[in-house]
Amino acid sequence: MADQTPGEPRKMRTSVKGPLMFSAFFAVLAFVAVLIFASGGSARAPRFDLAFTGAGIAFIVSLVVAAMLSMSHKENADYLGKGSGANLSSKRGHGSPGSPDSPDETETPDAGR
Repeated sequence: MADQTPGEPRKMRTSVKGPLMFSAFFAVLAFVAVLIFASGGSARAPRFDLAFTGAGIAFIVSLVVAAMLSMSHKENADYLGKGSGANLSSKRGHGSPGSPDSPDETETPDAGR
C-alpha cells in the first residue's frame, strides 16, 4: 500500500473467495443430505429436484449470513488501546493491606452486636 498517506486509516482487504467457499461447502452438504433423506430409502429414485432446491437455499442463506457478518465488522478506534485503564495497576497485589478492595478489619455478620 504505497499510495496510503500516514493519516489515512488502513483499508481492510476484502475477498469474496472465503464466503463463496463457505457457502459452497454448505450447499454441497445440503445437496447430499437432501438427496439421501428425501428419497426415503434405496428402493425409490433419488429426488434431485429437492436436492438442488435445498442446495440453492443453503448456498444463498449462508452467503447472506457471511455477508452480514463481514459488513458488521468494525475496527476498534486507536485511542482504545492506549492509556492505563481503570484496573490495570499491578503495583499492589489482591488482598494486600493497601489495596482499596480489601477491608481494613474483619467484619462479622452481626456487626459486633
